Amino acid sequence: MLSLNFPSYNFRFKSSENKQQIFDIIRKKFVSLQPEEWVRQHVIHYLSVDKKYPTSLINVEKTLSLNGLRKRYDVVVFNSDGSIHILVECKSPNVTVSQVVFDQIARYNMKMQAEYLMVTNGLDHFYCNMNYEEEKYSFLRQIPDFSR
Repeated sequence: MLSLNFPSYNFRFKSSENKQQIFDIIRKKFVSLQPEEWVRQHVIHYLSVDKKYPTSLINVEKTLSLNGLRKRYDVVVFNSDGSIHILVECKSPNVTVSQVVFDQIARYNMKMQAEYLMVTNGLDHFYCNMNYEEEKYSFLRQIPDFSR
């Protein structure tokens, strides 16, 4: 797999039916190692190892209903009260992070109301802090570290 713009992590791999798999520490199972999954696993480790978010507050690939359609978010970090702290959209490294990608996470966030957004293709990362009262957002250099 392609080297990404993240620190190096110790991943667990296995091969099953000639397909490479990677262990997801959140879902606690091996999943098919596709380019987007490679990015998602780096994000999970970045949030849990580098940013110190407890894995118990991280959720991966769950369905949400949006205007009657079933959509799937990539990664969510919850606050201890159950509200959403960070919403992450992962793309394959060969997908450019464009306005279309930002529009996608913005649609998801209209329902989810996260404090922070992260969009990444593993090479380029964008972070935003949401201000719902003023209906605007501001770009950040990075996502804040976990704090109680």
